[in-house]
Amino acid sequence: MGFDAILGSFAAALHYESIAVILGGVLLGYIVGVIPGLNRAVAIAIAIAIPLTFYMSAYAAIAFLIGLSKGTAAGSAVSAILLNTPGEPSSAATCLDGYPMASSGKPRKALKVGLLASVIGDLLATLLLIAVAIPFASIALKFGPYELAAILLFALVFIAGMAGGSFLKGLAAGGMGVILGTVGLDPETGAMRLTFGHAELMEGVPILPLVIGTLALAEMFVQLDEYRRNKGGRVITLGKEADDDLSWPEFKGTLPTIFRSTGVGAFVGALPGLGPSVGAFMAYGLAKRTDKDPDSFGKGNPKGIAAAEASDNAVIPASYIPLFGLGIPGSVSAALLVGAFMIHGIQVGPLMLRDHPQMLFTLFSGMIVASVLMLAVGWYGLRLFAKVTSVPAHIVIPVVIFLCLAGIQVQGYGTFGLVTVFAFAIFGYFLKKFDYSFVTFLVAFIVTPMLEMNLRQSVILSGGDIAILLDRPIALAFVIFTLLMALHLGWSSYRQSLRKRLKAPEA
Repeated sequence: MGFDAILGSFAAALHYESIAVILGGVLLGYIVGVIPGLNRAVAIAIAIAIPLTFYMSAYAAIAFLIGLSKGTAAGSAVSAILLNTPGEPSSAATCLDGYPMASSGKPRKALKVGLLASVIGDLLATLLLIAVAIPFASIALKFGPYELAAILLFALVFIAGMAGGSFLKGLAAGGMGVILGTVGLDPETGAMRLTFGHAELMEGVPILPLVIGTLALAEMFVQLDEYRRNKGGRVITLGKEADDDLSWPEFKGTLPTIFRSTGVGAFVGALPGLGPSVGAFMAYGLAKRTDKDPDSFGKGNPKGIAAAEASDNAVIPASYIPLFGLGIPGSVSAALLVGAFMIHGIQVGPLMLRDHPQMLFTLFSGMIVASVLMLAVGWYGLRLFAKVTSVPAHIVIPVVIFLCLAGIQVQGYGTFGLVTVFAFAIFGYFLKKFDYSFVTFLVAFIVTPMLEMNLRQSVILSGGDIAILLDRPIALAFVIFTLLMALHLGWSSYRQSLRKRLKAPEA
């Protein structure tokens, strides 16, 4: 792709219609992120918004959803700082210093530190994505079915081990995703699999009812369950005190922490399944260990806010590196983006570089625009978003449930869609209650068709002879890595459960 085409991509992203779509995504994301107590606010926001993008162009839809994910991640810091209730689990690290700083009479300063750290972390990680994803995709285009199948297997095992607390539960969640991913017509024989006579399942389990049910509607069931315990949080209001503003020397002092934490978040994001919570707490711990006054952390140190927010927001763009490079979603939000791409008939992954290069570069340009708009929306909407934190749960929950069901109906799924979404809502509720990994389940469901296709092609090309791997060193290496990782994670899980059983009589 030539330089003129790249400039054309930037021009398309800077068109007023593109800016309006991205701005709408960032603004809506901020509002959802600010609402306190919503676990997986980013995923819920994208799941609800996917039906809204059905009548948009492919670029507008994806740009809107990416802006939404960025805005939600940044907005979740507001409730963490003002209410000590994170909008996202990853913002729990922000609570450690954000709420004490706000309680000491400096809420506006705490919010501005969090906003600037979020924007810088997000922008730098986006630039890293652009620098890495293209060469990554260029290499991946040279892979055959052997390499892709081995990489996908490795990713599933890795995510199963890293995304949840238990490797066995991770494997179980992945197994459920694989089973649902095989529903529909067999791609080779045309035979119906696991459809139970329902013609609606011939093309597979519809992704929209699945993600809305397991993420958004299931979370509302959890929120209803916890509603009584979450009443009565104190809201800190923003004043106009002169000492409650962020000065340049104060912000300058946080910059080394922001840059270091962005690196941590980008590293964590590029590894599928770890998630922003891991990145935020890793960055916070690193900032505390390397600071000259570690005892000040947890008492309102702005570096603690900066570390958590920079890393948290760097994870999301970095998680798109394996998505655009290999077609493997590294997070829940990335997995939902795959669903949006599928709705618009685009296969995400290295083939985008070959089949849709213009759109890929326009998306990258739009992500930079989203980072800038995130700063503007957060800076000038500070007081508005502070007021959103006071919206009670008994208003939020019915509205979200209505949007979930309306989204299914708008897409024309009818009664079957409503039954499906409620079935997956119950399924997602129990996944949440018993601590099974959403990430592993969704990623397994989405990559199963690609994994099956590459495995079948590998078997056909090799004639069933496994010795062919000796001539494919990359595929062989990933197979060995997968086996070693499965053994290591299985052994670690067994030792952990053994220790728990030995401690049980003492308790």
